[in-house]
Amino acid sequence: MQLFVGLGNPGATYARNRHNIGFMAVDRIAEDHGFPPFRAKFQGEVAEGRLGGEKVILLKPATYMNRSGQSVGEAMRFYKLGPEDVTVFHDELDLAPGKVRVKQGGGHAGHNGLRSIHAHIGEAYRRVRLGIGHPGRKELVSGYVLHDFGKADADWLDDVLRGVADGAPDLAAGDQSRFQNAVAQRAAPARTEAPAKPAPSAAKEAEPEEDARSPLQKLVDRFK
Repeated sequence: MQLFVGLGNPGATYARNRHNIGFMAVDRIAEDHGFPPFRAKFQGEVAEGRLGGEKVILLKPATYMNRSGQSVGEAMRFYKLGPEDVTVFHDELDLAPGKVRVKQGGGHAGHNGLRSIHAHIGEAYRRVRLGIGHPGRKELVSGYVLHDFGKADADWLDDVLRGVADGAPDLAAGDQSRFQNAVAQRAAPARTEAPAKPAPSAAKEAEPEEDARSPLQKLVDRFK
């Protein structure tokens, strides 16, 4: 059994915030893989289902971002899981919009949701880092992550979420490479080759050859 955790803040006010892309990811997984409706549990919302051959619990903490670890820790204890059974989907400022990377363990890099999870279960869990880009200056970060995605983000965001859902069974099976490929195929689909340029028409009139005769020879030829 595995626990897939999406990070975000609860309520309609935050639903489309960049900080809530983790919620969006697990919602898309639930939708595309036929999970039952989420229900209240573990200070959050959970849905249970299967991804490939793996039983997976989807969790969206309702504790607000900076206390996410409370909900995650409670769910882990109930199901008797270890940190290695947990995958957290979260927004990542250090990746360009549309980029997705998987990481096992490591620091929290100042992310309040990860900081809280670190405090409750340690750092050995897996993270799916969902790139949202950086506003450019540190003092702008808070307003940036708590602001809704713009209309210009709609296409790449949908592609990424679809790719995450496509690859979720591979992620549950431990095949991170196949998961990354599934995301890449949605986020950067292969381009069809441009059609070959048509060959010059055979009917095109050939250019006349240059006349290499001398003026005297031309004159002689006229009277032949």
